[in-house]
Amino acid sequence: MTEKRSIVDVFWWLVLALFALAVLFPLVWIVYQSFKTNREFFQDVWMLPEQLKWINYKNAWVKYNIGSALLNTLYYVGASLIIGTFLTTVNAYALTRLEFKGRKLIWGTIMLSLFLPGINALIPQYVLMRDLHLTNSITGLIILDSFGESVFFLLLLGGFMQSLPKELEESAFMDGASLFQVFMRIIVPLSAPGIVTVAIFKFLSLYNNFLGPFIYLSDQTKYTIGVNMYQANQMMQYTSDWVTMFAGVMIAMVPSVFMFMFFQRWIMEGATLGAVKG
Repeated sequence: MTEKRSIVDVFWWLVLALFALAVLFPLVWIVYQSFKTNREFFQDVWMLPEQLKWINYKNAWVKYNIGSALLNTLYYVGASLIIGTFLTTVNAYALTRLEFKGRKLIWGTIMLSLFLPGINALIPQYVLMRDLHLTNSITGLIILDSFGESVFFLLLLGGFMQSLPKELEESAFMDGASLFQVFMRIIVPLSAPGIVTVAIFKFLSLYNNFLGPFIYLSDQTKYTIGVNMYQANQMMQYTSDWVTMFAGVMIAMVPSVFMFMFFQRWIMEGATLGAVKG
C-alpha cells in the first residue's frame, strides 16, 4: 500500500513539474532573449547572451511608445475596475439577498447565458457602440466593460453573499436601518474578501483584454498595452528587431505579474472562504 501511494505521489509531482515547466519555460526564454543582440538571437535562439543588453528595454519604451500605452491602460482598467466592481457588488446583493418578483427568472436567464458563446454579441455590441458614437473612445470602452456584467464574477460574489447569515440584515432593519445602510455597513464589509477576489480577477481580465480595444480603438494614441504590443509584433515582418520586442513584452507583463504576486493571498483566501461558507 505504501509503495503504491509513493508511486502515485511521484506521478503527481511529475505532472506538477511538467505543468510548471510548460508555464515558466516560455517566460524564462523571453527574459533571456530580451537581453541579447539581434545577431545573437538569429545566430542561436538557445544561446545565453554574452552581455546583458539593458538598452533593449530603453529602446522598447521609446520605440513602441509604451509609456503612453500604459497610461491609456491605467485609465481604461482603473475606471472599468472601480465602476464594474461596484455594479457587480450591487447586482450580486440584489439577486442573492433581496426578495422580489422575477428574481428566479433573472437568475435562470443569467445561468442560461453561460452556455451562449460571447462572440455572438460582438456584432450587436459594435452596432450599438457605433450608433452611440462611442467607438474609438477609451471612455466608450470603459462604459461597455463596466456595464457588461460578467456571469462568472456575478456568480462568484453572489455565492459568497448567499453564505452570509440573513439574521444580520433582519436585525439591522428592525433597528431602523435603510436598505442602503444595510448594504454599505453590513454586506459590503462582510463580503470584502469576495469583493477583493472579484476585483483582482477583473483587473487581470481587463489588463489582458485584447479583443475589445483592438475592435473599438483605431487611433494609435489611444491604444492599450495589449494592442500596442500586437502592433509591435506586426512590425517584425519589416524590421525583425525581435530582442526589442521581447523587452517590450517583459515591460508589458510587469503590472499584471506584480498584481497577482502581491494579491495572491487575497485570491486564495477569498475563494477558499467563500467555498467553505457555501
